[in-house]
Amino acid sequence: MNFVDQIKSKFQTFDTAGKLITVLAGTSILAWLIGLVYLRAYLQLVLPSGFVPPLLQPWSYITHAFVHGSLWHFIGNAFGIFIAGRYILNLFKGRQFLTLFFLGVLAGGLSFTLSTGLMNFYFGSGIAIGASGGVFALMLFACTYFKESEYRLLFVNIKLKYIGYFLVAVNIVGLFTQFEAGASLAHLAGAAVGFYTAIRMKDGIDLLEGMAKVGDFFANLFKPRSKSRSSSSNMKTVYKNRKQRNKASTPKTDQAKLDAILDKISASGYESLSKAEKDYLFRAGKE
Repeated sequence: MNFVDQIKSKFQTFDTAGKLITVLAGTSILAWLIGLVYLRAYLQLVLPSGFVPPLLQPWSYITHAFVHGSLWHFIGNAFGIFIAGRYILNLFKGRQFLTLFFLGVLAGGLSFTLSTGLMNFYFGSGIAIGASGGVFALMLFACTYFKESEYRLLFVNIKLKYIGYFLVAVNIVGLFTQFEAGASLAHLAGAAVGFYTAIRMKDGIDLLEGMAKVGDFFANLFKPRSKSRSSSSNMKTVYKNRKQRNKASTPKTDQAKLDAILDKISASGYESLSKAEKDYLFRAGKE
């Protein structure tokens, strides 16, 4: 196996969050190199301010997420994707994870266009770069849907809901103090997408399935073409809305147990499950 094949093989062992982080790392490095060689090409990747410039390069509403301003900018976003992935991918499909990410990216980009186009005197001009809108969508989804779950930060365990409060508060302060106001608004737009989607999910309404084809398109970018259809079974989720679960072929007794576990996660977080419940949830996700 040559070096390229080794990289491909290693890439396929990552979950969707890991693959997304890897792609963001690669595209950011490539964009930095392009910027050094040919600045005009680099500017085609980032999202310009105002109304007219983005219309001339609409692809930048997506491509700006794959460019980062610095190594620390990338590390911060990668860390957010990693944290969100630990919780979301335990219960939801990879395509739902990616769909939510790109919805957050689009929301952040559109908010940047509107704010700089309508209130340039307040938000200023410049460019938008980075995946922060998508990262905030993922983080606020996790912090809302799994709000009672805990994440160990250094030496203390912090409930996800408090992490969500902190992220929103910091960006509200940034918005009203004009410190990175455009970026703060983009972050809040992504956060709103994640929060609303999580609330609807808890009500049994899967908004992300409405974007399933978009999610499938992006998910296929992260899968090898040579794999058989059976390989996609690893992306299955235990989550189904109430109507879907009623139509499932699983015996009623098993489905009742599964519903109870899902309700427990919603109320107390994934970490509240016993080992037996986690094992049962894992097996159910493989069916």
